[in-house]
Amino acid sequence: MLFHVRMTVRLPHDLPAEQAAEILQREKAYSQALQAEGKWRHIWRIAGHYANVSIFDVADNDELHVLLSGLPLFKFMDIEVMPLLRHPSAVRDDDR
Repeated sequence: MLFHVRMTVRLPHDLPAEQAAEILQREKAYSQALQAEGKWRHIWRIAGHYANVSIFDVADNDELHVLLSGLPLFKFMDIEVMPLLRHPSAVRDDDR
């Protein structure tokens, strides 16, 4: 299943810089591993925001929940999820 996921990061202002850097390093490694596996298909930064729009390709809602809740930044994020389906008027089948 494909999912459109918007993630907005809200790091606390009083989070020590060293701790923030360590979390961001783990976040990058985790997200890149999911991208290499093909589960995190696309990621785009939203200009002017500490946020991204991503496309996940996972088996079901449960798998998506496990992957998202495993993000090191999860507790600092607002996340919106939309399941995606192929549109019947689409002329190309390039979602795989």
